[in-house]
Amino acid sequence: MKLSARDANAYFNKPNPDAAGLLICGEDTMRVAMKRQEVVAKLVGPNGEEEMRLTRMSGADLRKDAAALLDAVKAQGFFPGPRVVLVEEATDGLAKTFKAAFEDWLPGDAQIIATAGQLTAKSALRKLFEGDQRTYAAALYNDPMGRAEIEAEMTRAGLKEVDRDAMGALEELARSLTPGDFRQVLEKIALYKLNDGSALTAEEVELNAPASIEAEIDQIFHILAEGRTPEIAPIMQRLTAQGVAPVTLLIMGMRHFRALYTLASAPGGPAQGITRMRPPIFGPRRDRMLRQAQRWTVERLEGALDVLMEADLTLRSAGQKAPAVALVERAFVRLAYLARR
Repeated sequence: MKLSARDANAYFNKPNPDAAGLLICGEDTMRVAMKRQEVVAKLVGPNGEEEMRLTRMSGADLRKDAAALLDAVKAQGFFPGPRVVLVEEATDGLAKTFKAAFEDWLPGDAQIIATAGQLTAKSALRKLFEGDQRTYAAALYNDPMGRAEIEAEMTRAGLKEVDRDAMGALEELARSLTPGDFRQVLEKIALYKLNDGSALTAEEVELNAPASIEAEIDQIFHILAEGRTPEIAPIMQRLTAQGVAPVTLLIMGMRHFRALYTLASAPGGPAQGITRMRPPIFGPRRDRMLRQAQRWTVERLEGALDVLMEADLTLRSAGQKAPAVALVERAFVRLAYLARR
């Protein structure tokens, strides 16, 4: 049976113990590994591997010895309880091997959990698992984590008390990180909040979030919008040393000041405009953007966008010979002075 994205998450949380098998495939190996780990733990419990109720093998092993899969499915262990045969890195070339195992599979035999890379809808392996009523197939895509997935990871990490802004900050973080990295951040936050009964705040999420070049790029636009001219040169030197392209700074700068323009020109004022922003803005960044939008007028924001557009056109012109970093820095100084008017 084929599992949709929504049904797959529910199934991973509560897999069918009487199923013959499950195929998990996807381009993101970390995402596949996390879901495989979750399903196996639900089926055999925390002591499954110690009690030898979990048998691991790879697709390469099966290509050398096709009979090993059925032997493992039928083998009886010393400990009672459900058993799982985990086959990693399965390919379409093993479809006949899996088909033979399912033809001889009986209730009480070990359940087969197979993982694979990205498989097309015409894949022989996917068709096998999707076409049998006793088996399931779930294709994972590189979409941002949904609310249900985020809440499941929070439960796993032991995070219960989370305020609204912190939840928004976690959702924003989940959009920018891989599921594996996001899980590690949640574990870090859980350790930070150990024996702390207060609700998690957006400031605490930001404190535990991984440092990144993107965060430092955001910082320079806050500096410009707040008119802090002396801080421009040091942060520009750091960004240049990290290999950030001048044109990238201009593109992201236009994005930041367009957001401010949207807030400043909102019919109900910046406070109402920020509630309609998509993607939404949460936590300390929300308060900071709101203060900046209230500081700037619509006319000055139009002037700021003109400065950025002019610098971008100059940078891309064929006859341009001046250093690109110097051009961008000069444009940024002009923006900072606009903010101080």
